[in-house]
Amino acid sequence: MKAHIKRVIDGAVALVGATTLGRYCFERIMDSLWERAEQVEHRGCELTFSTANALNKYRADTFATKEPETLRWIESIPQGSVMWDVGANVGLYSCYAAKARSCRVFAFEPSVFNLETLARNLFLNRLTDQVTIVPLPLSDQLAINKLRLTSTTWGSALSTFAQTFGHDGEPIRQVFEFSTLGLSMVDAVDRLKIPLPDYIKIDVDGIEHLILLGGIPILRRVRGVLVEINDGFALQAEGASRCLREAGLSLEEKAHADCFDHASGAARQTFNQIWSR
Repeated sequence: MKAHIKRVIDGAVALVGATTLGRYCFERIMDSLWERAEQVEHRGCELTFSTANALNKYRADTFATKEPETLRWIESIPQGSVMWDVGANVGLYSCYAAKARSCRVFAFEPSVFNLETLARNLFLNRLTDQVTIVPLPLSDQLAINKLRLTSTTWGSALSTFAQTFGHDGEPIRQVFEFSTLGLSMVDAVDRLKIPLPDYIKIDVDGIEHLILLGGIPILRRVRGVLVEINDGFALQAEGASRCLREAGLSLEEKAHADCFDHASGAARQTFNQIWSR
């Protein structure tokens, strides 16, 4: 049924879009979508997020409940720290760290479909001086490779760089790809001159262990790391733990929202791990 409805809608869009008036109407609709925004308040911090589609509205609506452990971790960061947000998506946590803790944030986000929303969120919250977008993926080495995506929706996740597996270790259902430059954390500091982080948040849905492997010299100098790990994906879980322990960090907590205890699939086994020195 859904497929049939989609075909009908696609046909109607193609028919209307074939006319000058139709194209003009669609352009106005797109412009109006980008003007949509929603205000969020959490623990006295007010933020505004672009809600051009249903996914971004969901992200705004669940800001305080989807990852409460991430918000608590950000709230524990000392004022004025340097934070790297690796896999920043549309920047909700980058914005919160910058506004609530006056952090200097470097938001690593390679998806071309997320970058515009990320930039809009920084602009809406007047954070363009505090948050720097790095539109490149982190990995274990400097190399040109493919960013593979499972969706082209604004605000989507579950992409991977230089690999074909996703957050659960299984092959991703790829719908789009492009070639880009990936780099390690060491390259980001040595070649791009990005300031050393005090704190690192990593959520890239699959290659967390590879990013950590390529950043051990940087990890040895950080105060804390929050990384999303799927306990059911042994290669990721064991590799990440080995790298973080080698860097002298200790696991303090792993948590996820209560709703994920009853979720299906990998979500039930996925936790934000908090490591500190």
